[in-house]
Amino acid sequence: MDFKRRRLFGGSMSLGALTLLTGCDISDHESVQKALALVSRWNDRVQAAIFGADRLAPTFAEDQAVKAFRYNAWYGPDRSPRLDDATYRLTLAGQIADKRPWTIERLHALPRVSQITRHVCVEGWSMIGKWSGAPLRDFLGQIGADTTARYVGFECADGYYEGIDMPTALHPQTLMVFQLSDDILPTRYGYPFKIRIPTKLGFKNPKFVTTIYVTNQQPRGFWTDRGYNWFSGI
Repeated sequence: MDFKRRRLFGGSMSLGALTLLTGCDISDHESVQKALALVSRWNDRVQAAIFGADRLAPTFAEDQAVKAFRYNAWYGPDRSPRLDDATYRLTLAGQIADKRPWTIERLHALPRVSQITRHVCVEGWSMIGKWSGAPLRDFLGQIGADTTARYVGFECADGYYEGIDMPTALHPQTLMVFQLSDDILPTRYGYPFKIRIPTKLGFKNPKFVTTIYVTNQQPRGFWTDRGYNWFSGI
């Protein structure tokens, strides 16, 4: 995704919401930011309140899954990180009992499930894909993560960072994805794995994950730091 395009889209939505909800003078930068922050925090609370483990994102038939899935990032696919199988290690941190790093070989040996769900982008487009990987909640259990903690955070090889609430991390449809359309996840889509969360907007699905941590402090989000809502889901 083009960085300037996303910022323009986000900015136009924010100003529209501000005019409708607050009547603030949009020429007053400080007032704009305060009002937007207030609305964003309110959205987070409402979305978190209606979220539940029994609320599943819709699933689709296999013939509805797109084979040539749309590329999506603020940089071109030629700039996608290329992580080496021999040297890659997934780092674990925070409230986790077993912090030993994981190799790609070990990650790819995890039991997998598949789902056919819709990726929804904040830009307004969506696409159905077939994703296969390990449920994040199973992995968190295997490494002794403290699931009474509030959040799970992610850091990525492309400089991206994101975080989700623990109920979302434990949701049955939240996956560590190793395959797209039954093939090993291509580099441009986040190899060796990405987090797939069909109950969230697309920017909450980090790629090229290099660190997972568990914490009681709300993690930062790459696009949240640029004005987007943190929870961004159902």
